[in-house]
Amino acid sequence: MTLKDLHVNETGHILSVGGEGALRQHLLDMGMIPGVDVRIVKFAPMGDPVQINLQGYELTLRLDDAAKVEIEKVNPLSHHHIDKALDDTLITVHENEHPGLGEGGRYHVEHTAPNNGQLKFALVGNQNCGKTTLFNQLTGSNQHVGNFPGVTVDRKSGQIRGYQNTEVVDLPGIYSLSPYTNEEIVSRDFVLGEHPHGIINIVDATNIERNLYLTMQLMELGIPMVLALNMMDEVDGNGGTIRINVMEEALGIPVVAISAMKNQGIEELIRHAVHVAKYNESPSRKDFCSPNDHGGAVHRCLHAVMHLIEDHAEAANIPVRFAASKVVEGDALVIEALNLSDNELATVRHIVRQLEQERGLDAPAAMADMRFAFISRLCEKTVVHPKRSKEHVRSLRLDSILTGRFTALPSFILIIGLVFWLTFESLGAWLQDLLENGIGWATEMTDMLLTQWNINDAIHSLIIDGAFAGVGSVLSFVPLIVLLFFFLSMLEDSGYMARIAFVTDPMLRRIGLSGRSIVPMLVGFGCSVPSVMASRTLPSDRDRKLTILLTPFMSCTAKVAI
Repeated sequence: MTLKDLHVNETGHILSVGGEGALRQHLLDMGMIPGVDVRIVKFAPMGDPVQINLQGYELTLRLDDAAKVEIEKVNPLSHHHIDKALDDTLITVHENEHPGLGEGGRYHVEHTAPNNGQLKFALVGNQNCGKTTLFNQLTGSNQHVGNFPGVTVDRKSGQIRGYQNTEVVDLPGIYSLSPYTNEEIVSRDFVLGEHPHGIINIVDATNIERNLYLTMQLMELGIPMVLALNMMDEVDGNGGTIRINVMEEALGIPVVAISAMKNQGIEELIRHAVHVAKYNESPSRKDFCSPNDHGGAVHRCLHAVMHLIEDHAEAANIPVRFAASKVVEGDALVIEALNLSDNELATVRHIVRQLEQERGLDAPAAMADMRFAFISRLCEKTVVHPKRSKEHVRSLRLDSILTGRFTALPSFILIIGLVFWLTFESLGAWLQDLLENGIGWATEMTDMLLTQWNINDAIHSLIIDGAFAGVGSVLSFVPLIVLLFFFLSMLEDSGYMARIAFVTDPMLRRIGLSGRSIVPMLVGFGCSVPSVMASRTLPSDRDRKLTILLTPFMSCTAKVAI
């Protein structure tokens, strides 16, 4: 059977993951690996998409994608799991004080002169991990912070407060360095192409298993980096903790607990980031495969490929460990950049085929499993998960109504109807009348003054009939647009927009769109220009173009009057 065939609260054991290309790699990077158990949490009100639980976090899939995952139903009395036994040779435990700057033995220090020029940092993290909030704290700029995935689309940069000759670049939120969306391509191209002096990797401490997957890929690049554990105040407040010292020693990079929202730990994070970048202290660990796991097949494969492509990686200016991982995964962009000969490509295929025979998995699945196995070992030694917070319980109760089978659509109609009523009828109409009366009074006063001063009739008409009548009619729409955007921003920051996308996806797919298109289309009721701009958050180029083409058909306030 497939994942699509499971019912709510039923669990399946993944046997294989179908599909091809970037989509399949994306599913593997999200933790859908053969051997993993997956549980159905709920279906959307119209039956599609489906919310699942795996690897300790929740994920939403369309049924078409779920049908590509072959499973066997798990008997409640049995329990499937992958053997991820702890390997003490990989992760050791030493309870020391939190290390200071430049402490030897923790990080790999290159023997180079200190960099006294401008230090450029890449701010990298998953979507919705607080990255833009941290960017605001680092630079003092006022960026938009939202709860809908994909808010950060453009490249934003600024100087770290109090540190001259520094630049931090806020990159789009990504889940891995295997390009799936345009945002991921932008982030990967920046890290590989512009060679930042340091990486600030922010992770959501409340969902650390999911976030560390990207961390491991970033460490393979060999660029000095600091790991910022965000939302630690929530973890601590709900009875959880993370053993910072142990995680720091296991990863070989500085690890700093922060709360970007409350501006806690930011100064320590900045000091560590500037230090590792200035003195080129790269991660001391780049190898996460254990020789004891499944006979060390992944370990042998990676090191064989590294030896084969080392000179090509150096010529292409790509870190050899990262290049080897991507070659094994079949990343076409990296393979093309390495410019391997036919004989070398054939040798790589033989090495990868040997890996697949030994592991019983295809190469991309074996690589993803290796990373998640290390994350499992690391978190078991370093993470004490918090109890379910009051906020989470409240969120689940609201979800039962806002995304419930029989209550989701009525709730959506009620909430959006209330927003439109407040905008166009009640509060908005009152503000519009107030502004129109003010413009009318200013027009009358100006008309009287121009008449008293015997201004030329053409100039008089230009000012009264042109400027005041024309501009005044446009200004009268401002209260409606401002109110609508204010209410929509509240819905976005509260997380309701993501739930609207979950609910409306089947309806919008009938006209070729995804559920995420609902956001720019709702903005289109206020003004088409920001609606078109908002379409940049959509992951698919086709969805963006189709949404832009449909946006002018939304009845924005200016078009209704015209």
